[in-house]
Amino acid sequence: MNAPGIRIAASLLSADFAHLADSVRRAERAGADWMHLDVMDGRFVPNLTFGPVVAEAIRRITRLPLDTQLMVQNPEVIIPALAKAGVTRLTIHAELGPRRVSALLRLIHQHGCRAGIAVNPATPVARTYPWLDRVDLVLVMSVVPGFGGQKFMPGVLPKVRALRSEMERRGLSRKIHVEMDGGITRDTAPLAVKSGVNVIVAGSAVFHHPGGISRGIAALRKVVTRVAYSVRPPG
Repeated sequence: MNAPGIRIAASLLSADFAHLADSVRRAERAGADWMHLDVMDGRFVPNLTFGPVVAEAIRRITRLPLDTQLMVQNPEVIIPALAKAGVTRLTIHAELGPRRVSALLRLIHQHGCRAGIAVNPATPVARTYPWLDRVDLVLVMSVVPGFGGQKFMPGVLPKVRALRSEMERRGLSRKIHVEMDGGITRDTAPLAVKSGVNVIVAGSAVFHHPGGISRGIAALRKVVTRVAYSVRPPG
């Protein structure tokens, strides 16, 4: 039985790129709720990853939502192509600055995608508050973005609680997903969920689990099901 409202987004940054289609299909069969794509340009973060061509290929082999985080210096350049490729949601970073965030959210919606906003560990979560009525997801990074397999930073958990409090105050708790990405394992996932997260992004815990992808997702399901979650998340 799945934990009510808790979604597992399988992070393809940790998948076997030589057998990506197989990894996607196995994660979907194992019960992943979303596929998470980290789009990096080597400038906003020191790594290069997926682009629209890969996103389009993934879209052809899964019907799951494609939850796409844009860690790029110029998202406006790539948003139209990713939308055409069939991604579900495009999440941009608050660190780009208020004026650019406003324009980018408008562009995402113009291209028919859902929009999210992310904050890095060092960024106050209040930087997302002006945009809560324009997004359906807030992503709180629990590692410094750029590479998979990093250690979870528990110091970000109070940011989730503050965000949940602000959402509750504004009557938005049932309209916005709260997502956490970075170092999510069977040990750290319950901490995230207890703080108010309802979407956990897991890479190594899924694709590098010693028992395989299916057991990796099952292990995460088991631990988050035990956690009492007091805030009803979006449907």
